[in-house]
Amino acid sequence: MSFEALLDTMTELNEIHNSLLELAEQKRHVLIHNQVEQLMQIVTKENKMLKRIGELEQQRVEVTGAFLMEKGYKPNPRVTVSDLTKILFNIEDKKLLLDKQKQLAATIRKLRELNRVNQQMIEHSLAYIDYSLDLIVGPPEDEFVYKNPQAGASGPKRQGMFDSRA
Repeated sequence: MSFEALLDTMTELNEIHNSLLELAEQKRHVLIHNQVEQLMQIVTKENKMLKRIGELEQQRVEVTGAFLMEKGYKPNPRVTVSDLTKILFNIEDKKLLLDKQKQLAATIRKLRELNRVNQQMIEHSLAYIDYSLDLIVGPPEDEFVYKNPQAGASGPKRQGMFDSRA
């Protein structure tokens, strides 16, 4: 009974991670085309899915504890799937559980890589925006920090295209 619940929970975890993977692909296209509103919608969907993943992870811990109790072991929230395979004697169940684990791990690996690429795209975009602003307005000056009025100017200030004091 608990074993099937564990498999169902892991299947649902994999499905949610696959949905996150699809959203990450959509996010990449949205970032490339600078569609901010769609990006916000995707982030909202991601947040809902992350909340569901947290609930499923809690459910997995509970189901794992129930499974351990069925087998006569003390429940431990830090038990991994690899640990569970050591107490399974049915080869088919062991193989099924390991397959679910491999699927979930592969999905998470793909998701991690795609998120890393998306993060780099965002960082490059922000660097470009910062560079563009520096060209137009000029680099930020330390005008808000006290300077000794008798100290000479430290050199010519680079002005952007626009005088920000006007």
